[in-house]
Order: sequence, then structure tokens, then C-alpha cells
Amino acid sequence: MAAEQPRTCAVVGTPNTGKSTLFNALTGLQQRVGNFTGVTVEPMVGRISLMAGKASLIDLPGMYSMDAESEDERLAADVLRGQHPSIPRPDVILFVVNAAELDRSLALFAQIAALGLPTIVVATMIDEVKAAGGMFDDIGLHHTLGVPVFGVVGTKGLGIGEVKDAIVDSTVATIPLPVAVATADAVSRMEWARTVARNVVPQLERPALTRRLDAVLLHPVWGGVVFVVVMALFFQSIFTWAEPLMDLIEGGIGFIQQGLIDSMSDNVLRSFLVKGLLGGVGSVLVFLPQILILNLLVIILEECGYLARAAFIVDRLMGLFGLQGRSFIPLLGSFACAIPGIMSARIIPSYRDRMATILATPLMTCSARLPVYALLIGAVIPASTVWGVFSLQSVVLAGLYAAGAISGLLVALVMRKTLFRGGVVSFLMELPPYRFPSVQSVMVGMVGRSKDFLKTAGTVILAFSIGLWILTELPRTDVVGITDPIEADRVQLEQSYAASLGKAVQPLFEPLGFDWRLTLGVLGSYAARETFVGVMGQIYAADVTESDATLRDVLRGTLPLATGLALLAFYVYALQCVSTMAIMKRETGSWRWPAIAFAITFVMAWTSAWVTKLLAS
Repeated sequence: MAAEQPRTCAVVGTPNTGKSTLFNALTGLQQRVGNFTGVTVEPMVGRISLMAGKASLIDLPGMYSMDAESEDERLAADVLRGQHPSIPRPDVILFVVNAAELDRSLALFAQIAALGLPTIVVATMIDEVKAAGGMFDDIGLHHTLGVPVFGVVGTKGLGIGEVKDAIVDSTVATIPLPVAVATADAVSRMEWARTVARNVVPQLERPALTRRLDAVLLHPVWGGVVFVVVMALFFQSIFTWAEPLMDLIEGGIGFIQQGLIDSMSDNVLRSFLVKGLLGGVGSVLVFLPQILILNLLVIILEECGYLARAAFIVDRLMGLFGLQGRSFIPLLGSFACAIPGIMSARIIPSYRDRMATILATPLMTCSARLPVYALLIGAVIPASTVWGVFSLQSVVLAGLYAAGAISGLLVALVMRKTLFRGGVVSFLMELPPYRFPSVQSVMVGMVGRSKDFLKTAGTVILAFSIGLWILTELPRTDVVGITDPIEADRVQLEQSYAASLGKAVQPLFEPLGFDWRLTLGVLGSYAARETFVGVMGQIYAADVTESDATLRDVLRGTLPLATGLALLAFYVYALQCVSTMAIMKRETGSWRWPAIAFAITFVMAWTSAWVTKLLAS
């Protein structure tokens, strides 16, 4: 007898209902990005496995209405109607509502009910209703909607078990709403939703703490001051917290390299393990603690509700560059990775704003640049303090992030004034309630993003490291008579195919102060920016493994300050990610726009590096 197929459950709701927190609580680490053919807004997919059955969950993008305005909403609506070519229509809908803001969710529910699919309603943030002195009448809501209703506190895991049981229960059914409600116009649906919400949850006042916090965080002056302070502490933490762990990993890799040198004869296998594998991939893994801390802080700021307030503060600034507040979300997402940032630009209804945002996203400083920045800053910037509080290295890092962000906004402004002229679309955004971050959501987010980093290190960078190692080992050079192994390695490297390639392209970068080694690193980083660190690790592997010095120590002694600063300036602007250009082509429908973006950013990178070199010399 064939095994019963797991049910497909779509997780649906308006933004800021705690939908993602609930999805994480239900699926834990059993989730991945949905790899559906032709889908650019990629939903998360997870699974539930119980004794009573199994279910596959699809976390659809947040939506306000089935009458879609953005690509995100269109994807969700098509899936729910069974009109999407590659994502199956769900067997059951898990509809998430915010108990404290029930009317906004119920207006969408009226449209969902018209689909006739079995539906389960999950009310989140029950604890906030109780904290405000209210009471959530789940039984009353059940009788009104005709579907099972569960109250949960996703951050604490309360009620999650009952929801899992309901999802895998094949007997879950739905009693349709009256036709007059399900097919009513938007105004009538909203009036019905408000009436139901008043009966289920009495009118709640905003918590006094929320009012006091928003009075400061949303203030025209003090809100900006808090934003600057939060960002300063953000970048300070990335360096100060990560340094001990980085030193530990660096020391461990060096210990393994030295152990291999001491225990193996000088042969091809030892060279590959020490230089190709540990020198290349190992040099990138050193920066995993900084990636973890970066993602930890971003997730915490998002979960606690501050990032939405930051978007409100920054929205005023973005208006000066011809963009609306919705553009802040893709641009902010690009600080983790430009690929999901570009894809999330589909939430922008305006074509002009969406295109300008997409062309600006590669200039946001993604996490792939962080290992490059950390290596070069550690090599050329002294570990001193500014104003006796902030480290100079963290100030430089913050400056690089700011330079990329401001430049991206300037590019967007130019695009909006030339290729994409037109008025700015108004921006409406909900402010989520303040809440303590869910430990599970934080851990799921950190594990997922760390896996992405390690996947890059184990695939793209590993493949490139192997290829580069082959190029450094061929053709074999006669080193007879050279007794010093370090000098023998240098002679071999100087005569290798890798050196020939670097020297052939080096004239293009010579005005920037880049020698063939740095040129080779820059070329390699067009596969993935972090590859620059791997290339440097391989090229200077002999200097590192034959002494107690780390790669940062070696570069500190060989890389001139002006050249190091020019490299940092180059990496602020260069579009060095083939995957980003491929996604840009898919989102814009033409290679024209990736080509324009590549040309603009390369000119900006080369020019800024050249000016920096002149000023610093």
C-alpha cells in the first residue's frame, strides 16, 4: 500500500502578524527555501511529522488583499487560487491573525473564505492582549468564522502542539461565511471585520511602554540620534565580539596546517591540503564569527520591532533620493545578500521605483564583503580607539557601509531623474508591537544564514581554491639548489600560470597600486567576493604556515596603507557576484540592466580606488 502523501498547508496572513515566528516554531530547522520553477519570490518550505500524519508547510509572503498590487501578493493569491504553474494549491490554509490588531486580518480572511478551502485560524500575540488588560474570545471567533481557532504565543511555544495536530488532521473542514460577506466590496469587508473584532477583543489601548518608546524612537530628532547610536554599537560589536573567536579559529587552522607539514612529506597531497584547502577555504572560515554576529544583531533588531521604526526614520531620507519607504526593505535585505534583496523588490508596486531599487541594491554592503573588509581593515587600520570608546577599525567599517548605502541611494536618484522619471508613490507601513525576540526564531535564522555562508565556502570557494591551487602548482619550476622551502614556494608561485594570469591583467589595476597578487584576488572575487580572502590565503600560505603569523599579520607587513585603502574603496562599489547579476537579469527580464549595473559599479570602483590611492599616498 502506498504511503499517504503529506498534506500541503499554506501559511497565510497580513504582514506583522507573527507569521514567520509561528512558521519557525512549527517547523524548527526542518525548513528550506522553496525551489519552485519560475518563482522569483521564493517562499520558505518546512515540514511537520507526527504520529497522526505529515504535512508540508509553505510560508507565503504577507498580503493585505487577494486583489494583488505587488508581485509578493500576486504570488500568494495565485497559489491560493490554484493558478500558480509550479506551486501546488494547498490542501489546508493556516491563517495567522494578530489578536491585538484583529480587524486588519479579518478583512483578508473574508476573501480567503470565499475560496472554500479548509482553514485553520491561529491567533498570535495573545499574551499582549492579556498584558493590555483584554481578553481574546476564541470561542466567539470560532462560531463567527466557522473554522477552528487556536491562540498561541509563538515566542514561548504555547499552543504550538495543538496547531500541529490540526494541520495534519484530514477531517479539518470549513463552514463558509455568508456569501454577502465573502463577496462584499473592500469597504463592507472592513466594516464587517471591525464589528467582529470589537466583539472578540474589546478596544485595547496601546501599552504605555510602546507609547513612551515610540515618542523617542519616532521623534524627528531623537529618533535619528538613536538610529545613529544603534548603528554605531552594531558595527562596534561585529569587531569586538568576534575577535576572540576569530583568533581561536585562526589558531586552530594554523595548528592543523603545521601538523600536516610536520607529519607529511613534501608532496602534492600536502601542498593541496595546506595551501589549497586550508589556505583557501580555511582563510574564509575564520570570518564565520563575524557573519554570525552580524546576522544575530539583524534578527534581534527585526524581531524586537525596531527595524520597522528605523524604516520610518529612514523613509524621510529616502524621499530625498526619489524612493519610497517600501524600497527600504529590499535595500536593508541586501546588507545580508543582494540576491534576496533584489527578489524582495517585488513588494514595490511602482515599476519605476522597483527598477531604481534593483539597480541600487548591489551597492549595499552584503555580508560577503564582510570577510574582505575584516581582513583588509585588520591589516592596514591600527587597533586604536576613537573618542576613547569606539575602535578605529569599527568606525572604518561603519564608514564603508555608509559609503555604499549613500552611493546606492545616489545611483537610485540619478535613475529616477533620468531613465525612470515620475512621481513618488505614497508609502503606508504598519509598525509591529515591541516584543522580546523568540530564541527559536533567532537560532533558526542564524543557523540558516550560517549554512548559506558555509555552503558558499564549501562549493564556490572550494572549487575556486582547487582551480587556483592547480594554477599555482603548474608548470612545475626547477627549484634545485634552493634550500629554503619558503623561497622555493615563492619561486614556484612567481613562475606559475596563476602569476601569468595576474600579470596579464595587472596593467588595468596598476594605477590603483595593485600588484599581480592583488589583481588575481580581485579577479577571483567575481565568482564570490569572499574568494578574495581565499586567494590571499593561498598566495601567502607559505608565509603563514612557516611562522606564527596569521594572514592578517602577513598582509600588515606587506600591504602599503594607500593600497589597502584603495582596495577597500574598490570593494565598496564593485559588483562582484555572478549570482547577483543572474538574479537581476531574471527580475528585469533582460541582460541590459545587469550590464548597465556592472559597468556603472566598475567605473565607480576603479575611480574611487584611484582617488583614494592618490589621497593616501
